[in-house]
Amino acid sequence: MDRITVSTIQKMKRAGEKIVMLTAYDYSTAKYADEAGADMILVGDSAAMVVMGYETTNQIGMTEMLVFTKAAANGAQRSLVVGDLPFLSYQLSVKKAVLNAGKLIQQGAGAVKLEGASDFALKAVARMTETGIPVVGHLGFTPQSVKVLGGYKVQGKSAAATLKMLEDAKKLQDAGAFAVVLEMVPEESARYITENLDIPTIGIGAGAYTSGQVLVSDDILGKYPDFAPKFSKKYADLRTVITSACADFVAEVKNGAFPTDKEAFHMPEADLQELQKLASAAE
Repeated sequence: MDRITVSTIQKMKRAGEKIVMLTAYDYSTAKYADEAGADMILVGDSAAMVVMGYETTNQIGMTEMLVFTKAAANGAQRSLVVGDLPFLSYQLSVKKAVLNAGKLIQQGAGAVKLEGASDFALKAVARMTETGIPVVGHLGFTPQSVKVLGGYKVQGKSAAATLKMLEDAKKLQDAGAFAVVLEMVPEESARYITENLDIPTIGIGAGAYTSGQVLVSDDILGKYPDFAPKFSKKYADLRTVITSACADFVAEVKNGAFPTDKEAFHMPEADLQELQKLASAAE
């Protein structure tokens, strides 16, 4: 089983083969996504919300992302693992950006992802690429800029905005990014951008014409039914399964049905008799 590389992803783009990316923040989820055939596993800073319960992605840092990246990388034998660079991990200086990207690579990531196409982001992408660190860009709705964007809003809704996004995507491409995520972008805009780039686009809420798709694993597994993004689809209802299993365990412990002899260990008969003698002597 050959591990997927940056070269593999680029070949898929040229061949018109759809690329599949899923998020994972732990060993078991990454292992399951890998076994299911996901081409890329994104250790997203979305872990801030779905794992840690924060309100925004800006509340997670490198310390947590390094732990999540290592765990997911341990579970992925085939998929290309992409570690997200969290808020303020790459915006302060190119040197710090490369250093933090390198830390994610040292934890097992095969590439890193960063948001936007500002001057500092482009410089960081170029320097990372020169250093040998593959980079995925991220345009459209960029969660780390949610306060500047004024909330969770679709981006690139006009022709002018689409052209600007394509310009940014080309800048990322020229800087060395090997792929770009397009989030919450009209299908028509995403299609136009995809058709005018050499590198693949990975859509999330960007319609059917991107080079591939990415979704948050917790969303497709139905772990948070009270929150359902328009662009996502629930393929399972794990909340019900998990809650039911936990409730059954609670009930069985309370009523004495668990554990049974099947779940217990026993001493050898000779040792049991010796223990009983000691207990009797102590009375």
